Amino acid sequence: MPGLRVGVQLSGLKLPFKQALHAAARMGAEAVEIDARNEIRPTDLVGTALRQVRKLLEDLNLRVASVRYPTRRGYECEEELERRIEGTKQAMKMAYDLGANVVVNHVGAIPDEDCASLQIMRTVLSDLGVYSQRIGAFLACETGAEPLSKLRGLIESIPDGSVGVTLNPGNLLVNGFDLDDLPAIAKHVMLVHAKDGVRDRSRGRGTEVELGRGMAEFPEIVAVLEEFHFPGYFVVEKDGARNPIEDISLAVQFLKNI
Repeated sequence: MPGLRVGVQLSGLKLPFKQALHAAARMGAEAVEIDARNEIRPTDLVGTALRQVRKLLEDLNLRVASVRYPTRRGYECEEELERRIEGTKQAMKMAYDLGANVVVNHVGAIPDEDCASLQIMRTVLSDLGVYSQRIGAFLACETGAEPLSKLRGLIESIPDGSVGVTLNPGNLLVNGFDLDDLPAIAKHVMLVHAKDGVRDRSRGRGTEVELGRGMAEFPEIVAVLEEFHFPGYFVVEKDGARNPIEDISLAVQFLKNI
């Protein structure tokens, strides 16, 4: 891996869409992640609007690393499930139209044992996988709410190639999990959300910290993913930054120096 492909979440910059793109380009990012619920909705990105966004990205020499489609409920919850599935598929189409092949969302609460909700989740993810094969963009389930081994078990219980993984080391650490099982799940990783954190066992929950100052050993993460020929981006995620432009710029440079 000659150099990391580095992107930023536009939402973290706390700027209007066009201004955020210009800021990402100035700080040296190669790509961006677009929020398909809070920045640009798939239904709005058609025709002239799609051409304008593509032109703006081209002018700034930026690519779209991923499209984020955050939902309040997971794919195991039957309430408004069809709406959630359709929204995910629209986000996949939007990603493909923008030249990306990754859509990011949390999969939901993975049941501990075989039950109706787990079967629902497997069915939905398998259906999304079939659509992904046709459209060319895939759901990459973000880590953090469960140990890596549990997410791996879910992914490997459905047809191969249905979904991938968005690795988020910071979320794992904040929620009390480690990255020991990364080699076992690395082949499924399509994207990395570059976020750092420290565990606090006394509180039962960790804290996000600046990239490179926490317990996520990014050089080791890069080395593991390199063994599996990881093709994706490292997208800087920074929640609640007081100085988002400065903090995210520093994170971009940290990744470029690995």
